[in-house]
Amino acid sequence: MPECPQPHAGQRAAVRYTVSVHDAHAHLFSVVLRVQRPRPRQGFSLPVWIPGSYLVREFSQHLQNLRAFQGAQPLALRQVDKNNWRSEAASELPLELHYEVYAFDTSVRSAYLDATRGFFNATSLCLRVLGQQDQPHELECLPGPSTQGWQLVTGLGPLQVGSDGFGRYQAQDYDELADCPLALGTFWSGSFSVRGVPHRFVVSGAGAWLDGARLLADTRRICEAQIDFWHPQPDAAPPFSSYLFMLHASADGYGGLEHRNCTALLCQRADLPNLDESAAPAARKASDGYTTLLGLISHEYFHTWNVKRLRPAEFARYDYGRENHTELLWFFEGFTSYYDDLLLRRAELIDSATYLQLLAKTINLVQQTPGRHVQSVAQASFDAWTKFYRVGENTPNATVNYYSKGALVALCLDLTLRAEGHSTLDAVLRALWQRCAGGPMREIDLLRVLQRLGRRSFEPEIKAWVHSTQELPLSALLQAHGVKIGEEKAPLAQQLGLRLNESAAGVSLKNVLRGGAAEAAGMAAGDEWLGIEFDARQPDMPAEAWRIHKLEQVPLLRGQRQRLVALLAREQRLLRCTLDWPAESKTLSLSPGDTALLAAWLDAPRASA
Repeated sequence: MPECPQPHAGQRAAVRYTVSVHDAHAHLFSVVLRVQRPRPRQGFSLPVWIPGSYLVREFSQHLQNLRAFQGAQPLALRQVDKNNWRSEAASELPLELHYEVYAFDTSVRSAYLDATRGFFNATSLCLRVLGQQDQPHELECLPGPSTQGWQLVTGLGPLQVGSDGFGRYQAQDYDELADCPLALGTFWSGSFSVRGVPHRFVVSGAGAWLDGARLLADTRRICEAQIDFWHPQPDAAPPFSSYLFMLHASADGYGGLEHRNCTALLCQRADLPNLDESAAPAARKASDGYTTLLGLISHEYFHTWNVKRLRPAEFARYDYGRENHTELLWFFEGFTSYYDDLLLRRAELIDSATYLQLLAKTINLVQQTPGRHVQSVAQASFDAWTKFYRVGENTPNATVNYYSKGALVALCLDLTLRAEGHSTLDAVLRALWQRCAGGPMREIDLLRVLQRLGRRSFEPEIKAWVHSTQELPLSALLQAHGVKIGEEKAPLAQQLGLRLNESAAGVSLKNVLRGGAAEAAGMAAGDEWLGIEFDARQPDMPAEAWRIHKLEQVPLLRGQRQRLVALLAREQRLLRCTLDWPAESKTLSLSPGDTALLAAWLDAPRASA
């Protein structure tokens, strides 16, 4: 991505935004938009979605008090539809729009503001000036009384900023502005360089117990492994001149959103590395939560290449006003999900046993989803806007997760290529990067590269694994690469065909899975499972009823009975559902087997395409 050119002295961008904290307690940002040369009947539009999160989120619902001025004179604005406005401005005079935006979304997708911190994506705050989206843009973020002691960080290029980061930033167009969120607050901060490229990591919401040195060192190893992956030539540089990690720690947050030279991350405070004076740094084993955080960091950083630059042809230019459909999210999210944990292993942040445990978790997640028989992973990609991001009680019965199944498609392609001895998926991705010049790609590009490097057509595999609901040949491929496959008893909820929530109040049913014992009994999502009952018609068994508060109480009370009555509450009605106890089911477990075969895969040497 070319660097945005510095303007000449005194030159100002054609489109300029000034953002300030209007009222932190009311969660309001104030925005002034200045258009130097408005067009006749100048149009303005606020995006309805943010790239990387495929759901129409209607950001305009939070915009308020919109006013327009030319000089000192108020100017009428006409709202055209839910997120578009039009003015009747005179083209010879600059035009200003003034408005506020309510910001109280704790995710990485929108905007947030309170007395402790602020965060926003331009897609939530910055109206697009229609017809001038390709012009240079400037954003100024001003400090105020409620931001005393705060800093500002962003991936935007600075024009004139203070030591605290507040000031003027530039973007070569609206797309770049939309791709560089801003975070405001107090941060722990650290930095490192990889191949001469500076990387900065900032954390908000953590306490003094944060082991920042460990977080920084582990992140550096991830970045080194990924730059080595994409650019194995030691003198090659990554496609960005700097990189910024913005992590906010909260009580129960999790998520990330990729950008061209930065990422916004959320994690639970408990998942951060904790200073422990009783253990030497080398002896501290990563907790499951910290391993999950490292996987998230790895995932979003890999997206810097795979979806921000190498991207679906349908995303060659974003349409911010509607859904942008593609059938390729199984590739961009799925392949990224395959490599996020694999590159943790190659960076020696997890061992082979831990990697295989994470892989088994992904396999079991897909295998335990009835929707994999209903929807192909290509269809799941296209339907992300209406199904994946709109989770309901029937979601696991009707859809398949393109992250998880896409990762398994990548696994199968990688192990098939390795088994046939001609190439690897590593080499395929690097060759795709070269073929598409780090830009838009289509499925045919992947097929052509697979054919060239794999020395045969892979269209049958893509048709079966991506465009149909056929099962993937996981067991055979894994065993051929040194993995020992075992079985473990499935969790009780899975055996019954349930996904549920347990709390002090009791057991509530979240999903009833297609074809399971719970569905056959007539149980439904939203039911409260209050207790179980046995009738006297069962030989040698007395009639009795029991209250339950946890699912694990059910098999203890059941004893050897093969049938029981589930006592449920549904919309204030009490119901009895006869439940036939299912046969015991199993889940997959993976462990290291042939160490030489396993090392050939997990410790694969770098090789250019």
